[in-house]
Amino acid sequence: MFSLEQIKFFNEKGYLVIKKFFSKKEIKALQLEVKRIKDEGFFRNVATDGDGKTASKDLVNYQVMPLNDKSKLIRSLPFEKKVVDAVSSLIGNSFVLLGDQMFIKPPKIGIGTNWHQDNAYFKITNPLGGTAMWIAVDDARIDNGTIHVIPKSFKNNYSHQRDPFSDHHIICEVSDDEGVGIELDAGGVLFFCFGTAHCTKKNNSNKERAGLALHFLNSLYISEINLEFNKSKKNFPFILGDKASGGLNEYGMIVSETWKDEVNKIIKGRN
Repeated sequence: MFSLEQIKFFNEKGYLVIKKFFSKKEIKALQLEVKRIKDEGFFRNVATDGDGKTASKDLVNYQVMPLNDKSKLIRSLPFEKKVVDAVSSLIGNSFVLLGDQMFIKPPKIGIGTNWHQDNAYFKITNPLGGTAMWIAVDDARIDNGTIHVIPKSFKNNYSHQRDPFSDHHIICEVSDDEGVGIELDAGGVLFFCFGTAHCTKKNNSNKERAGLALHFLNSLYISEINLEFNKSKKNFPFILGDKASGGLNEYGMIVSETWKDEVNKIIKGRN
């Protein structure tokens, strides 16, 4: 899927930008699905007034997780061949889906998610053993608070604390000057390893912006996953490898070849 040069960049910098990953039709289906999920009231405001508990009245950070139980389209996405090929190029030929989530930043009042490393949650020994896949559902620009990363930051293990402006997130202290803002058209993708420090910023534009994130883990590290993160001790869906069943074991049905059908259903049903 990716060239040796791209894989080398990911391993050295901790991230990789793919500007055109999903087709216009695919991203349109995702946008329509986001609207449905929002209209059905699944998103909640995780921003707080600085005490980590009280919902903010003036600033908003809408989040929903998980998504695979709310959307057949998003449930099928990790199994789509180009996604499997991309992720396997970066973290190996046996991996699971740890989870999926989405954020919506409303115009003017939509705040970001502060600097952190995902591995502060997961705590695996090799931060390159897992990757996030951040999908720009809408055009992601500096002015609407796109995602930012700090190159090579996976080589550092930053101290994290609870973020007082979120009801559950964590934060680490890094300099914004080190960060790189990743601008993507809708359908573009950013991959970054579990150790890469990242954040999103406030949406200062006049339009809403949504981003979808999936987290994949090389199956070698499943036993290392932080029990606080996996309190329910759930079995993560195997996407590729000897234990992969195309979703049958996890969802009771084969979903590995349904992405295109789900895209078509949404486009035909809502246009």
